Amino acid sequence: MRVIFAGTPEFARVALERLHAAGFEIPLVLTQPDRPAGRGMKLQASAVKQWAQSQHIPVAQPRSLRLDGKYPEDAASAREAIEAARADVMVVAAYGLILPQWVLDMPRLGCLNIHASLLPRWRGAAPIHRAIEAGDTETGVTIMQMDAGLDTGDMLLVDRLPITPADSTGQLHDRLAAMGGRLIVEALELAACGGLRPVRQPEAGVSYAHKIDKAEALVDWSQPAGVIGRRIRAFDPFPGAHSPLGGESIKLWRYEIESFLRPSDVNCGTILSVDAGGVRVACGQDVLRLTELQRAGGKRLAVADFLRGFELRPGMVFGR
Repeated sequence: MRVIFAGTPEFARVALERLHAAGFEIPLVLTQPDRPAGRGMKLQASAVKQWAQSQHIPVAQPRSLRLDGKYPEDAASAREAIEAARADVMVVAAYGLILPQWVLDMPRLGCLNIHASLLPRWRGAAPIHRAIEAGDTETGVTIMQMDAGLDTGDMLLVDRLPITPADSTGQLHDRLAAMGGRLIVEALELAACGGLRPVRQPEAGVSYAHKIDKAEALVDWSQPAGVIGRRIRAFDPFPGAHSPLGGESIKLWRYEIESFLRPSDVNCGTILSVDAGGVRVACGQDVLRLTELQRAGGKRLAVADFLRGFELRPGMVFGR
């Protein structure tokens, strides 16, 4: 089976590598254009491009696939490459470009998407982050037949895994990426023998995982500790939950929750105690005991190490 692969970040790279290892022929990879990254803001190829090039697989990087859009030359060139690939199917994983109808119709078996949620929950750009933020207790991967809607196509295969109270987006991402790679190989093997059975998504339970905005990562200490904690995990590793303190922006990475009835004269965000085991901070409900912190430009540090370079005292207030 000839497979065009469209994807960009590490989540997609894992699936591409699994497809290659399973013996599928990959005549073409589509990925986003190189982007500035790092402190020097030098152009950097996507994880998918780097791996594809290491395997000498042809790569196309159109800025758009819309023939009537802002970059019609890119779209026309991509169309020629897709036609020349003579693919049976296109596999899409976190690609980042909308696929117009001509792309959906091109491969014999259409386009299959690896989506990191249990559809119809968390359609959209950031399903892993939003599942943790919302306090979901399970998630998974859905292999979906793509249509013109936003993650609205028929479901082909689904697998589930639990979300633990300690899971960050980074940790959950890695498990879901491995699951997605395994599941897409299984889906294509079934497709080859006509064994896939499409199932329409339920109309109930639809939710949208909107793209993460950096502004969301600013901590609101008036919220309950449980809500703040979920957001800390949801924004780990990006963009990183943070709060101003002492003229600096401090990122918060790890924590524990303690039951606490906040006295009326203690403001939310007030540091209640400081020791090598953690920094206890009053929230709208209960207390967060912060155990891993980071200064701007510094490294993530356990509290005992953090305190060697940054003084924290009871009475100081996060958010100021």
